[in-house]
Amino acid sequence: MKGKLFILSSPAGGGKTTISNLLTQEIPNLKRIITCTTRPPREGEKNGVDYIFLSKSEFETKIGEGGFLEYATVHGNYYGTPRESVERELSQGNDVLLVIDVQGMKQIKEKITDAVSIFLMPPSVEELINRMGKRGDSPQEIQKRLETAKKEIPHWKDYDYIVVNDKLQEAKEKVKCIILSYRQKTDRFDTSQIRDGKLKELMGV
Repeated sequence: MKGKLFILSSPAGGGKTTISNLLTQEIPNLKRIITCTTRPPREGEKNGVDYIFLSKSEFETKIGEGGFLEYATVHGNYYGTPRESVERELSQGNDVLLVIDVQGMKQIKEKITDAVSIFLMPPSVEELINRMGKRGDSPQEIQKRLETAKKEIPHWKDYDYIVVNDKLQEAKEKVKCIILSYRQKTDRFDTSQIRDGKLKELMGV
């Protein structure tokens, strides 16, 4: 059984990384694919854990090889989803979580039409600015990311689901419910859960 692809997006500071980390800890067989980027690591970030940090030339070589399922330039840096990692996890039956922006979501949806997209909305612009400040962004970075957020937020209607991230735990639970609901669809049901022989016979499994 092939896995399901989920996309989680939000403006910078919207909580997508925090929520994705919680979800992968709590949901078995949900794999977050680490994004490649050419931006320098922030303090405390680790290569291969937070991002795969590449030089511009390394990234462009991968583009030429068709190594990305999607990629975009954001604030002068490349970001991209490694194709091989996604395809490997899905083929092994794992669900895959991509933490990407609006540009990336649209590219993915063109290629994998049944991917499920979820947009995390901040409760207010003021709170979004506060969160960016708390994670250490400079005033210049905050202003630049705020301008990007103003362009991204109107695209919420292009997503399958929207969750307001006011209270972290509540928002996380809502996203978790969306992901888990897909595991109960009839075409993904694991019939090994049924142990009664007569019931299996009636079900035709």
